[in-house]
Amino acid sequence: MVLRVDCARWGQTPEDLRHLALSAPHARTRERALALFGVTQHRCATQVAGRTGRRAHTVLGWVHAYNQGGPDALAFRRTGGRRPLFAHSAKPNSARWSAPPSARRPPAP
Repeated sequence: MVLRVDCARWGQTPEDLRHLALSAPHARTRERALALFGVTQHRCATQVAGRTGRRAHTVLGWVHAYNQGGPDALAFRRTGGRRPLFAHSAKPNSARWSAPPSARRPPAP
């Protein structure tokens, strides 16, 4: 049995997956979309897994998720754990603990 990416179910084409792989905001979402695009190009999950450094069952899981949930199922969602040390939304320590500019002393002449 061959598992196929069911793009037609979601009104998409393989080129839509390729576009998502090139334009998605998160690297993991891009990786998943590119893997599915590879499967649509008549590559098996094992070949795609070898090229991406993932396991074949991981790629198959992405195919199943897409077939059931569409393109939204490929989006990376943070599920827990510590936030990265240098998260984009976090302010650096110096910005959090320093006084606002209006409260600082003016420089000495």
